Amino acid sequence: MWILNYVTKNSISDAVADKGNVKSASDGRVQINASSDYAKIPIVAPYGIAYSPVAGEESVVLSAGGEDICIGTVSKSESLSPGELMLSSSGGASILLKNDGNVYINGKKVS
Repeated sequence: MWILNYVTKNSISDAVADKGNVKSASDGRVQINASSDYAKIPIVAPYGIAYSPVAGEESVVLSAGGEDICIGTVSKSESLSPGELMLSSSGGASILLKNDGNVYINGKKVS
């Protein structure tokens, strides 16, 4: 995960990463069971993207500057080619941006 490597390498203080499973999430915070139990830590995402991870998903926690943050869940992108992007929900809704310029919403081509 490039963001984990970047933040770890460029932190002012020593950073420590941990990986575990989401126990619950609400109000932009998450509880994660890893080598430690992380309770109600903030979820960090790129600007303009907000999400609430599903219980059981594998996630990454970064501890830096005395604060723990969830920097994401481990991506399940087996069906994507390099350069493609998919947004999806646990209910099955999805938007897929293909390398050939096509866009698919819930599996239907719209471009």
